[in-house]
Amino acid sequence: MRDWLPDLGGGDRPRYLAIADGIDADIRRGRLAPGDRLPPQRKLAARLGIDFTTVARGYVEAQKRGLIESRVGQGSFVRSAPPRAVAALSRRGNPVDFAMNLPPEPHDPALVERMRTGLEEIGRDLPALLRYQGFGGNPADKDAASNWLGRRALVPSQDRLFVVPGAHAALTAILCTLCEGGDAILCEDLTYPGIKAIAAQVGVGVIGLPMDDYGIDPDALREACERHRPKALYLNPTLLNPTTVTIPEKRREAIARIARRHGLPIVEDDAYGFIPQHGPPPFAAIAPDLTWHVAGLAKCIGAGLRIAYVVTPDVKSSWPFAAAVRAAAVMASPLTAALATRWIEDGTADQILRFVREETHARQAMATQLLPANAYLTDPLAFHVWLKLPKPWTRAGFVARMRRTGIGVVAADAFAAGRTPPEAVRVCLGGAIDRGGCRRALEYAAHILEQTPDSAGDEF
Repeated sequence: MRDWLPDLGGGDRPRYLAIADGIDADIRRGRLAPGDRLPPQRKLAARLGIDFTTVARGYVEAQKRGLIESRVGQGSFVRSAPPRAVAALSRRGNPVDFAMNLPPEPHDPALVERMRTGLEEIGRDLPALLRYQGFGGNPADKDAASNWLGRRALVPSQDRLFVVPGAHAALTAILCTLCEGGDAILCEDLTYPGIKAIAAQVGVGVIGLPMDDYGIDPDALREACERHRPKALYLNPTLLNPTTVTIPEKRREAIARIARRHGLPIVEDDAYGFIPQHGPPPFAAIAPDLTWHVAGLAKCIGAGLRIAYVVTPDVKSSWPFAAAVRAAAVMASPLTAALATRWIEDGTADQILRFVREETHARQAMATQLLPANAYLTDPLAFHVWLKLPKPWTRAGFVARMRRTGIGVVAADAFAAGRTPPEAVRVCLGGAIDRGGCRRALEYAAHILEQTPDSAGDEF
C-alpha cells in the first residue's frame, strides 16, 4: 500500500489525528487489510506536503489505538488483530500511556470471565453502592483488607486500618498529617516520581539518600536525620521503582533502628510488596509503631482499581489522617471497594496475582535474552528494567528513539531526588502491550544500543 493516502479532510482537528482516523476508517472499509505495509513516514509526509513529525505522530497515535505495528528495519504494518484492550481504550478517547509502570493485563479468557462475573455479582446491590458510606470502609471491606494484608504477615486492628481511594490519596493524606509547609522528608535518591509530585503539592521538600545494592545507606540516613531533622522517611522498599532493588530484611532492621532512635516515621509504599511470593517482611511488621503502611492494589491487580489499604502506626495517628482523606476525597468509591472485596473473597485476586507473576517472569526472560548483559538492573518479578545507557547515548536521545515502540521509556530525570540524573532510563514491560509487542520493542532497544545516535534509523 505504498500509494495509500489518508483523507485529511477539513475542520479544525490536528492533522496527526486525521492520519490515525484515516487509517482506522480505511481498515473498516477494507481499503487497508491486515498485513498491509503503510508508506514510509518521510515519503507520506512529502506526498501530503506536511511535516515528517506530523506523520510520525499520526503513526504513533494509530499504534496506540492498536491499529498498526512497527517492525524493526521493515516499517509500519496494519495489525492482524488489534489488541481489544487498547482498541477499547482508544474508542473511549483514552490513549494508552505506555510510560506508566503497569502490571501485564490479563488475557486468559477464563480469568477475564471470572473477573467479569465478580463485577456482575456486586451489581446486584447497585443502589446501595451508590450511596455515601462510612469513611474507611465498611466491615466487609475491612475484613477483606485484613485477609489481603495477612499475606504480608500484617494483622492490624480494625481501628488502624483504612480503605482509601488509591495510594496517591493515601500518601497525600499521610504527608499532610506528618508535615507542614517548609518541612522535608527523606527518600531514595532515585525514587517514585509520585512522591516527588505529592511533596511539591503540599509544600514539602524531598532529600534523596544515596543507595547501594541493598537500598538506602544507613550511615547516610543517620547523618540526614541529625542534619535535616526530617519529618518522615518515604520508602518503596520492594522492587523499587525505578531500580528494582528490594531492601533485604537485615537492612530493613538497620533502617528501623535508626528511625526509632530519631523518632522518624516511616512511610512504606508497598506497591509491589505482594508480587514476590517470599519477600522480606514489611516495615510495618518490623516497626509497626513507626510505620505508615500503604498497600495499593494498582500494581498487583490493576491500575484502574483505585483502592489502597492503609495501616496507621497507632489509633491516635488515624484521626488526623482520616480527616485529611475526608477533606480531599470524602471516601473510597463503594463500587470499587466492593469489587476489590469480592475478588479477594472469591480468590479472583489471587488468580490475577499469579497471572501477573507468570507473565512478568516471561517478559523479564525476554529482556535477559535480548538486552546486553550488565547493561541494566532488574528483577524477575519487576514490571520494568532500569537500563544504563552506553556512551554516546543520552537519556533524552534514547527516549526519543524508543517513543514509537509501544513500551514506555522514561528518563532518569523523573526519578532523581537531590542528585544529578544518571544516563539511564526505565523501560516498562507491562500494561496493554502484548508479549509479542514487548519482544519486538526489546529487540529494537537492543538494536539501537548497538548503534550510535547518529547512525540509528528513524523508524521502528
